[in-house]
Amino acid sequence: MRNLLSLISKIHEKGNKFIIDGLKENNASELAPSHGDILITLYLNGRITMKDIAEKIHRTKPTVTVLVNKLEKLGYVKRETNGDDGRCTYINLTKKGEAFKPVFKKISDDLNEILYKNLSDKEADTLQKLLEKVI
Repeated sequence: MRNLLSLISKIHEKGNKFIIDGLKENNASELAPSHGDILITLYLNGRITMKDIAEKIHRTKPTVTVLVNKLEKLGYVKRETNGDDGRCTYINLTKKGEAFKPVFKKISDDLNEILYKNLSDKEADTLQKLLEKVI
């Protein structure tokens, strides 16, 4: 019996629990796993538009707006409007957002270590390629 979606769901659930526990341990329980996509996008790209964030994380603009609003309220990001085009809003990390980067990296690295611990490098690469093919 093929049960790919069920397996992915279980991995997702366990991963989210690990992230939530890691956030609590690092006094960042106000964050949710769903904020991770936005934070990693900002860590990798720096200042970026809301539209580009939505495209990169494969979420709708309204969903990104809700997540960014929460991150802004918590002091991790700030909005900047483009002087030439007021409709274009850039998102940038604050000092608090930058300071969180090592914690984010540690939680991510620890999670990846657990996820891949029973796989060889070749198996991990194959799994990654197969899942990308499914998407």
